[in-house]
Amino acid sequence: MDLAGRVAGATGGMGQVIARELAGAGAHVVIVARDLKQAATLRENVTRDSGPGRLQVMSGDLSAGEGVTCVARRILAEHRAVHLLVNNAGAHFNDHRRSADGLEMHIAVDYLAAYGMTVLLKDALRRGGARVVNVASDSRRDTRRVKLPGRPRPATLDLSALDDLARLNPVEGFVPFQAYARAKLLTVMAGYDLARELAPDGVTVNAVHPGIVATGIIDDLIPAVLRPLSGLIRRSMLTPEQGPQQLCAWPPTPCSLQ
Repeated sequence: MDLAGRVAGATGGMGQVIARELAGAGAHVVIVARDLKQAATLRENVTRDSGPGRLQVMSGDLSAGEGVTCVARRILAEHRAVHLLVNNAGAHFNDHRRSADGLEMHIAVDYLAAYGMTVLLKDALRRGGARVVNVASDSRRDTRRVKLPGRPRPATLDLSALDDLARLNPVEGFVPFQAYARAKLLTVMAGYDLARELAPDGVTVNAVHPGIVATGIIDDLIPAVLRPLSGLIRRSMLTPEQGPQQLCAWPPTPCSLQ
């Protein structure tokens, strides 16, 4: 995998592992972290093992439109072309919360952060003939946290609410994992549209389910009755090192939801 001289961005829970792999392949990696202390720790950890590449950490809150815009503007000011964009920012919230923009937090973090970053970096992605990888989730096909025998419950979406995103995932009838899955479904849907728009310029937009990875989100998803077994459950999942493997392949290869 030769990424020498390439500019790549990786954000979110598996971001440290992704960044280490990309930097080890020679890329100039830009990571987004929410606070300066987190950014400094991340820089130290990744730089220690990163190999020939370069690491740049930017502070930004991707749950807010202003935060996404500020990060994108800084990237554009410092890098003419972006060759790989890994949109991995994600979170799961057990209660109903709203972002600074008045949007339900799953919509803000798990959908709009990736969509906004991709849209704002379009010109740089075109110049880089980039590959965009949106980390999605198989939860869009089945919103049951425990997959017992029976029919799956796919994520649903009220299309009439798409003209006002503040109406998505309302307080009434709020179910956290369904809200999360709905946001991931929106990411896949928006990816199809962006893929059609950017394809003539050599940019590919992909959605990938990396498998069930033992990140911090898993702690929120384990039902209370099963939490005494959480250690055993986590051992049955992919590690944060295993999850990103298919996200870091170069040159671009087809990447689809499993």
